[in-house]
Amino acid sequence: MPTISAWLRSHDGTGVVIFTGVFALLAGVGLLPTYAQSALGGFAFGWQVGIPAALAGFAGASVIGYWIARAASGERVMVLIDGNPRARAVRDALVRDKQAGGTWLSTMWMVALLRLPPNSPFALSNLAMAAARVPFGPFVVGTVLGMAPRTGVAVVIGSLVDGALTGEALDNASPRWVWGVGIGVSLLIFLFIGNLGKRAVERVTRQQGGGG
Repeated sequence: MPTISAWLRSHDGTGVVIFTGVFALLAGVGLLPTYAQSALGGFAFGWQVGIPAALAGFAGASVIGYWIARAASGERVMVLIDGNPRARAVRDALVRDKQAGGTWLSTMWMVALLRLPPNSPFALSNLAMAAARVPFGPFVVGTVLGMAPRTGVAVVIGSLVDGALTGEALDNASPRWVWGVGIGVSLLIFLFIGNLGKRAVERVTRQQGGGG
């Protein structure tokens, strides 16, 4: 990290472009943890440049990850979901498309919520949402919005590190409240999303009972 950050700094504007491109590639294929890359942006460029550079990297990574996941998953996941009324109801409740009566904005905000918890795995989320055929536009925009808070925190923490950028240095620079807030946000979002899924299943169960 210290060697890479020094190299990026020495290349000024070109370094930011290289950082963003490599961030997009490595995060898109899931080779490096996004937290470390965001912190590197803050350490190398400061938070003023590091935050927009990291978010641009996330935008590119979401595009790469989406299309890789679409190609890898094929149609198998959608066949399984469509063949199970309850699974289809949960999918439509969580990420609503036009056929399910949803809107571009409602899908975007749900993607943003799924991305918001700090422990939400970026690459695995790409696979799950792309395999479930979340529309591309809301997926990318919702990803950037949902990743923005935790990306900003990681970049700022990276910018506060003195000396070498190591895992221990990042831990020392991280305020204790960050982890508590992250856990609280995660629990609230999981409860909200779980409630949506539960209501969708109950609705389908009532419909099936009425139809019988």
